[in-house]
Parts: sequence; C-alpha cells; structure tokens
Amino acid sequence: MTKTEPLLRVTNLKKYFPIKGGVFGRRVGDVKAVNDVSFEVYDKEVLGIVGESGCGKSTTGKALLRLIEPTEGSVYFQGEDITAKSPEEMRKMRRDMQIIFQDPYASLNPRHTVEKILGEPLLVHGVGSKAERRKKVEEILEIVGLPKEHASRYPHQFSGGQRQRIGIARALIVRPKLIVCDEPVSALDVSIQSQILNLMEDLQEDFGLTYIFIAHDLSVVKHISHRIGVMYLGKMVELSSNEDLYSEPLHPYTQSLLSAVPEPDPDMQKDRIVLEGDVPSPSDPPDGCAFHNRCPSCMEICKTVIPEFREVRKDHFTACHLYNEEQPVN
Repeated sequence: MTKTEPLLRVTNLKKYFPIKGGVFGRRVGDVKAVNDVSFEVYDKEVLGIVGESGCGKSTTGKALLRLIEPTEGSVYFQGEDITAKSPEEMRKMRRDMQIIFQDPYASLNPRHTVEKILGEPLLVHGVGSKAERRKKVEEILEIVGLPKEHASRYPHQFSGGQRQRIGIARALIVRPKLIVCDEPVSALDVSIQSQILNLMEDLQEDFGLTYIFIAHDLSVVKHISHRIGVMYLGKMVELSSNEDLYSEPLHPYTQSLLSAVPEPDPDMQKDRIVLEGDVPSPSDPPDGCAFHNRCPSCMEICKTVIPEFREVRKDHFTACHLYNEEQPVN
C-alpha cells in the first residue's frame, strides 16, 4: 500500500435525520447520525471502521455512495466530488463504487434467480450481450466458490454463507475499485465468518480492490484491515494503522473497546476498562467531547470544548484533550 493521492477523501461529512412532532409534523430536532467525519482511503487499502451499534458507521458507508444523501460535507472519489453529481452521473460512477450489505437474505430479491441478480448490474451498466453476461455470471460464481449450475437457483435455496458469497459476487461482477463492506460477516455463524473473510482477502489481493470494512467486532477488523478508524456517537475519535491501534491506543474509548476483546488464552489476566453510564442519544449529544460523560479520564475542558480530530503522532489521529500538549506531526 503506497500513500499517494487518496482514492477517496471524505471531508466534514454529516448526515442528520429530522425528528418531526406536533399536530403539523414540524421539524423539532435532528438525529445526528454522522456528525463531522473526515478521513482518506488509499488505493488497494483496507480501512476498517469500528464502533458500538448506533455510532453511525453504517450510515457513513451508505452516505459515501449516496445511497442516503449526506446533509453536509464532501466526498471525493478519484478527485471528483460525488456529492455534486446528478443521479445519472452517480449511476455511472457506481460501477467503480459498490457495497456488500449486512443481511445477505434481505439484500437479494427472492423472486429473482441468481443469474438475474448477478446479471442486473451488467445490464444497468451496458456490459456485454446476453450470452456474455451469462458467461460473466458463471465466472464470478466460481471465483466466489459456488458452482456455476447454481445460477438458476433462488436465494432461499442457499445457506447464509452462500447467500453472502452471492452478495460479494454481485458487488464484484462490474470490477469496481472501491467496495464498502457493511458488516458483511456479522449475520453469519462464526465457522462461516472465517471462510468469508479469507475469500474477501483473496479477492482484494487478486483484483486490487479497496475496501471500507465496517464492523463492530474488533478481532474481525484486525484480521483484514491496514488502518482502523474508531467511531463514537457519529464522530471519528481515532484513526491509525492496525499495529498502532492495537499496541498503543490513544483515545480512552478505544482503550475500553480493546480491553473488552476476549483473550484466547484462559490463563492470561487482562485489566478490563468498564465504562459507566449509557451512550447518549444522537438526537441530543452532550456539549464538548461526546464521550466525556463516560470517560474515566474526563477533565473540565472535555465538558465544554469539542476536541479537534488531529494528528498527534505520525499517521495517528485522535480527538482527545489528553493530547493537547503534544505538537502535531508535520
């Protein structure tokens, strides 16, 4: 992975969902699902995004592809601002930007055969004749580990792991450059998760893919990612290389998440950081740092001033007042 011009640059991304109330259904507030997130993704890189349920990671992934429209911010893909594209221009760009959904059953049309499901992206983007599309469908099925004869079957005739292979095949068939993986293994049995992860790793290497890998399981993200971003209540609180994040996490929230990861060695003793209180509502986030009401290292400044997301060590970013004294790296 070479750091040159990023394939994807996300700047101050926000996604608010309106809250309506009263007799006339007026807007009375907002759910701040994604609240000012910025990061970059480089060609052939796997960027993991982790956090608790409801932290905004899936909403971020869908907003990047404009499956849901961002409220504010910009998303640059290969230097082009996709938030300024018309629906028709965006449709053409989606050949290079695909998604694998969390639920492999809900994301597949139960009335369509696998051949129709996989052939539809080719049809939408005008790729090949009917015979050529059928050949591509058979080829991609074999690439993801399914017999080509399964093209005539329906989604309900497959297991969960097989359906997720079909979902991966659908994303891959148009040969995209970027794939957003929205918790692609969380709905699968543990025994199947490793098979799908290994398949995705092999495909990433064979096809030179770039992944944004969204998950809540830190061990899964560690296995596949080059860099990892940690989200909390709609914000990115830490971003660094895989090795740095696991060996020396900076943000107290990241430290608490890592302390909760089970150790395979039953004799190894581990200090668990137990957070107090509940996650605040994204419709009414606290003043200052969003994490301050649960943070064991909370200071007075944390209660009133939002910490800047900044580089405090080489290629290691965090949003925490504990590191205000450290000079940013040039």
